Amino acid sequence: MPHLLTFAVVSLFFSVSSARYNLIHELNFDSCFSFHSKESSTNVSTILLDTHSPSFSSVFESSIQNLRFNSTNQKLLYIITPYLYEHVQAAIICSKIHRLQVRIRSGGQYYEALSYKADVPFICCAEASNMKPINYNGVFWLVVHLVTNPTSSYLVKLNKVKVNRGKRTAWVQSGATLGELYYHVANESRGKLGFTAGVCPTIGVGGHISGGGQGVLMRKFGLSSDNAVDAIVVTADGAVVDRQSMGEDLFWAIRGGGAASFGVVLEWKIKLAPVPPKVTVFTIPRTLEQKATKLVHRWQAIAPKFHKDLFIRVILFVGKGSQGGKTIQANFNALFLGTTDQLVPLMQKSFPELGLKPEDCKEISWIQSIFYINGEDPGQPLELLLDRNHVQKGFFKAKSDFVTKPISEKHLEAIWKVMQDGDAPGIMIWDPYGGQMAEIPEDFTPFPHRAGVLYNIQYVIKWFEGGALAEKKHLEGINRVYNFMAPFVTKNPRAAYINYRDLDIGRNIKGTLEEAKVWGEKYFKRNFERLAKIKGEVDYENFFKSEQNFVPI
Repeated sequence: MPHLLTFAVVSLFFSVSSARYNLIHELNFDSCFSFHSKESSTNVSTILLDTHSPSFSSVFESSIQNLRFNSTNQKLLYIITPYLYEHVQAAIICSKIHRLQVRIRSGGQYYEALSYKADVPFICCAEASNMKPINYNGVFWLVVHLVTNPTSSYLVKLNKVKVNRGKRTAWVQSGATLGELYYHVANESRGKLGFTAGVCPTIGVGGHISGGGQGVLMRKFGLSSDNAVDAIVVTADGAVVDRQSMGEDLFWAIRGGGAASFGVVLEWKIKLAPVPPKVTVFTIPRTLEQKATKLVHRWQAIAPKFHKDLFIRVILFVGKGSQGGKTIQANFNALFLGTTDQLVPLMQKSFPELGLKPEDCKEISWIQSIFYINGEDPGQPLELLLDRNHVQKGFFKAKSDFVTKPISEKHLEAIWKVMQDGDAPGIMIWDPYGGQMAEIPEDFTPFPHRAGVLYNIQYVIKWFEGGALAEKKHLEGINRVYNFMAPFVTKNPRAAYINYRDLDIGRNIKGTLEEAKVWGEKYFKRNFERLAKIKGEVDYENFFKSEQNFVPI
């Protein structure tokens, strides 16, 4: 997802009703946390921040990427700054004792801010500067200080990445960003390994994998969640479990079902992907005057059938025409796992209409392609992948769709007209499926959008001026395009991608199963019922809940 980036964090929000605002002090949450985390009262004072802390507001604002939700007017009680897994356990145990709600965060880009906002007072996790080793099943991990949001309780910098080059696996803590993961995997493997995940380096690993995790390597290797082979999770009762002890049902659920409904994922074990020494990238822009409509129409039919090593997405936006007026520009943005000499003949055979020439191509390393596909200079220092503040923050809204039948040229022209209407244009990103995505069964993980899907659409609109009028104008802009697209995308249900979270498609208000089905079947189709049953088995009291969480059955 271009320029919608975030810190990698795992955040816990502890929400309470206004009537209980003072009760938390009477019940002495501090003492409970100290007892269960085995910390001294002195140490606890450095882990719990309250509204009088000088860093309270700055910590809150530091990890918010979507400025639409940058508001401290939520009667936030505390910020918890865990730097050991035991702190997460203690936070969950004590929240249950004191009847506080917990929310989970793994990235500051959360499209609807469910991990750092609440309609009631809550406590949250933030950043801790200490570093201590902990022991889990005999393996030592260095837990670095956590990045936090004052509206949240989240583990920020549980960002250790431990690569096993021989076995082509890695353990990555949920507080890492994709950029940190990519950097360490490439560095430790000397450029021979990569990972199939999103294009934005500042996305949090924890949430990205738990929601599926699509990206430019998915046609070759599947989703991020398809390549998760183990995990360490804190459950609703405060237990720390791995794949063996949690059982296959829960492990299935957290790989694409949105782990926030089931527990706090502390670490993922992932399979790494072999990548060649050089990959080839290109971006070819075409406007309506350059037959963009015919090219996009043709792309729909053939992109899912390309060789698995070739990924060509289309980025559509309103541009300036040759006569100075508005036009639609389609950028054909590609990654090929091979050389230019291999790619050009392949394109001449499969997509000659695009007219790719050797001079359109650039050969770079796979790790450099992370920058390129994200719209940046691939020659930048690789250390920028470690920078959690690499992207300009702004206000944004996103939505999603899946397409199973090509849209006709006539209807594409109608879509272009709607995009050009109004003064708040956004962009559409069309990511091709097929390849490995079509070979994985719908129920392999909770992510069901597999065989038959031609491409996924992400609608994005971003702006930088604050205020209600600006927000209204831009939301109307994205909704105008999204509503017009209804006849051309999946139906019954109109499917959506959970990592592009969208509360417009439904939310939990009364907490009923039928209410949850409205949004749940759009994200998960027939996998929704199994997810709700697993929720009932592992969290029957519905401790982990939000505006879109599974209702236990």
